[in-house]
Amino acid sequence: MSTGRFVSSASIGSTSTSSSTQISATVPMSNTANKWKRENDCDEFVGARRSKHTVVAYKEAIYVFGGDNGKYMLNDLIRFGVKDKSWGRAFATGTPPAPRYHHSAVVHGTSMFVFGGYTGDIHSNSNLTNKNDLFEYNFQNGQWTEWKFIGRTPVARSAHGAAVYDGKLWIYAGYDGNARLNDMWTIRLTGETHQWEEVEQKGDRPPTCCNFPVAVARGCMYVFSGQSGLQITNTLFQFNFKDKTWRRISTEHILRGAPPPPARRYGHTMVHHDRFLYVFGGAADSTLPNDLHCYDLDSQIWSTVTPAPESQIPSGRLFHAAAVIGDAMYIFGGTIDNNVRSGDAYRFQFSSYPKCTLHDDFGKFLQNRQFCDVQFTVGTEETKISAHVAMIVARSQFLRSKILAARDARNAHFEKLFGHRPPLAEQPILEVQLPDAQPEAFEIVLNYIYTDRIVFKDPFSHKLVLIMMDVYQLAVQFNIPRLEQLCVQYLEFKISKSNVLDALYNADRMGLTLIKDYCLGFIVKEDHFYNIVMSAEFAALEKPQIVEIIRKRLNPSKHTTDMKYDKTIGTTLESDMAVFLKSGGKEFCDINLVLEEKIIPAHKSILAARCTYFQAMFRSFMPADNTVNIQIGDISPSLEAFDSLLRYIYYGDTKMPPEDSLYLFQAPCFYGFANNRLQAFCKHNLENNITYDNVLQILEASDKMNVLDIKNYALKMVVHNFSQVAKLPKMQDLSRELLLDVIMAIADMKVENKQRIHDAFISQYNDI
Repeated sequence: MSTGRFVSSASIGSTSTSSSTQISATVPMSNTANKWKRENDCDEFVGARRSKHTVVAYKEAIYVFGGDNGKYMLNDLIRFGVKDKSWGRAFATGTPPAPRYHHSAVVHGTSMFVFGGYTGDIHSNSNLTNKNDLFEYNFQNGQWTEWKFIGRTPVARSAHGAAVYDGKLWIYAGYDGNARLNDMWTIRLTGETHQWEEVEQKGDRPPTCCNFPVAVARGCMYVFSGQSGLQITNTLFQFNFKDKTWRRISTEHILRGAPPPPARRYGHTMVHHDRFLYVFGGAADSTLPNDLHCYDLDSQIWSTVTPAPESQIPSGRLFHAAAVIGDAMYIFGGTIDNNVRSGDAYRFQFSSYPKCTLHDDFGKFLQNRQFCDVQFTVGTEETKISAHVAMIVARSQFLRSKILAARDARNAHFEKLFGHRPPLAEQPILEVQLPDAQPEAFEIVLNYIYTDRIVFKDPFSHKLVLIMMDVYQLAVQFNIPRLEQLCVQYLEFKISKSNVLDALYNADRMGLTLIKDYCLGFIVKEDHFYNIVMSAEFAALEKPQIVEIIRKRLNPSKHTTDMKYDKTIGTTLESDMAVFLKSGGKEFCDINLVLEEKIIPAHKSILAARCTYFQAMFRSFMPADNTVNIQIGDISPSLEAFDSLLRYIYYGDTKMPPEDSLYLFQAPCFYGFANNRLQAFCKHNLENNITYDNVLQILEASDKMNVLDIKNYALKMVVHNFSQVAKLPKMQDLSRELLLDVIMAIADMKVENKQRIHDAFISQYNDI
């Protein structure tokens, strides 16, 4: 029996449409990234509205099993075809699992495996029990089969997590009817012998929990939040299948200036796509949020996904289910406001663009210390730390002034000795004195300047609070307000009973009034005061600090200062580099780029950090006249297109008109960017902005530049809008070769449409 055999909700009680209406009149445009779209609801005669069910993906369809409709439990299997957008009852033979909810379902090979769950008659409140049975549904023949085991089996449970890895089913945690669990079991899904094995878990495993989702990515299983009693958190845990070790993921969002993790919740979904984990819905402290969060596995940063314009965003819900097909997530059902079960389905189009490497590129460039043109002499021991002028002056006005003063002094010295300045290539590296700075703290500030991130050499050092106070002092001195805010928030997060007296002493010594006041307020809190003043460290304090603590305790409202983080204060790497490119960096340019006889001043270090093309050029053979003629392969881009390219190089901007996108389509390969992010945006820009008015220009240009993807896309648009395109004056100017391409595309379309009509007829016949 084929997988296509099912009863379709689109065909029951309706007549088939004529073949002409099944052929699209226009080229289907690419799906808009981050866009929600409501799909067809499931009709009640096909499947009930439900929650606590499961959804799995197989080929071009999602399969929904079980759940409850608010009155009784379900054990039907329904199917939604993502191409034809139709719901139907999946063909099934054999004995299915008993009606249940809070079970799990996964796919391996050509089968779905359903384990455990809660079963019985919820309407009459009888025969209610958890299960530990395992059923297999074969998609190819529709056969249900219950597995039989030898040896030990997992305790019966519901609201657990399930995953497939290395040909095995892995069951984790859940609720056994009396207590929450955090054990793990596995069983091989191939072979004749079916035997469960309990997994000996190592590392920092999550607390006992239930009603949580799991996702598998990069050889690991991820668990986020869930119901854990008083221990419920919004922590993300990672389980490595190979070494069977748990790890609590510390997001350190404070140090990265990134948003915090999603609020703790249960009954939510989490899926994996590309390098992201996506979390949607659930109950978060008595609310039903409908925002979508994603966790970047590369950068280890949470963020909230901004929906594309015109999105049809689902309402908040819990106990829904989700699955991924291709580059989209589908969610179905769930419990919405007032405990109502839902039968609606939504599609979310993922953003599949490669990640922005701006921060990583600049960070690696700092680590490699290539092409450094400034050297800071730091601290009393005069530690030498090299960097790049362009990056420093773009981000700190204080250091910009120091560099300008050092450069003016050097130029005056040369003119006094030689009567003129030597060529730039012959000048020694610029030296800047920072005698009051601590080298370790300055390295942290320097890394922040390049990456917008705070990175510690030893993240477990007990001296981190003191180091961050030095960083805070430099951030104030260098006038980097966003870094100041990050330091303040980090210190507020890290100061504890065990280190607050050290922090108070150093804040007083360094004149950091804001942090000193916070430490005093922390010490005199009712829950802290007794333990702190009874410690040996308190007895060793100097008399003036003891007096301040006593006075603060007697009059706690006086001089109270709250340390609050405001992410709107200060500037980001992107915004600083944008200003630097547009207006702020002219006097620091050290390379001339020539295009259409126009000279475009730029900065070697920024070009080399982002492009291996310039990096290799500056390392091997720097042009004697400091001038580089601009090409992209064999093509000379327009000035406007190259301006778009520079914006991408300097601050990762991807906004550009369609004509620029065509010029820059090959730029990532030619200039050696870290990935094809720019190319992906160019392609998306072209596909979403080609109209029948400009399609012939795009066709001609893409043919000339040998951009086959765009050429084929343009040909399809010409064919599907031929009656309009053929009347354009530009049609008469096309070359003979392109006209032949258009004729061949028309012929291919006719063959394709005949095949589509034939397939639709056969499919309709099979469903009768």
